Amino acid sequence: MSSNPRPSWFYVLVGGLSWPVLRLVYRLRASGADNLPPAGGYVLAANHWSNFDPWPLGVPLFPGRYLRFMAKAELFWFPLDVIIRAGGGFRVNRGMRDQEAIDTAIRLCEEGNVVVMFPEGTRRRKGLRKKYEATWHTGAARIALEAGVPLVPAAVAGTQRLSRLAQLKVAYGPPIDLTDLAGQEPHDAAPAATDRLRAAITALERSLGGGPETS
Repeated sequence: MSSNPRPSWFYVLVGGLSWPVLRLVYRLRASGADNLPPAGGYVLAANHWSNFDPWPLGVPLFPGRYLRFMAKAELFWFPLDVIIRAGGGFRVNRGMRDQEAIDTAIRLCEEGNVVVMFPEGTRRRKGLRKKYEATWHTGAARIALEAGVPLVPAAVAGTQRLSRLAQLKVAYGPPIDLTDLAGQEPHDAAPAATDRLRAAITALERSLGGGPETS
């Protein structure tokens, strides 16, 4: 099996149509792509403004890498479920510990895929982020630890202002150093790994001229 699985025809079609839109209309600026592993699976974990966040995360890596992502179970109705699966999505039941989704993500990483995760668990809501602090989930770190793949931080800016044609920005950071956690059980090591991930994502957001409270 290839270390970099080939994307579906639908993913290639959407990526090809999206590239000029993001580059020309939204003036997408990407930095840090040289931090990303060139081959093999990894977890790409980012902040979460919008359902469109996978869009700017994936286009700078197109067509070489096939991004896979969790999509909430409520979206899996025909024919939308066919489109989501063809576009790289797989089902997760939110609000509960979905072991099947975790196992699927681990398997995809082991097969060489890039699995996109949003550790904040849900999208930020304008006006609420400054008052309430989201609870970060350890799933992204746990998947990386169990699959034995890199945990890579990223940050996205602008997707919360798509209707205003705001410039889209994405920054990729170097993989989180997890070498000292390798001998621990993933369940025990995940909180420490998540703390490091959160600090890295926050720093990347600031490098884009924003931060966790930017709306």
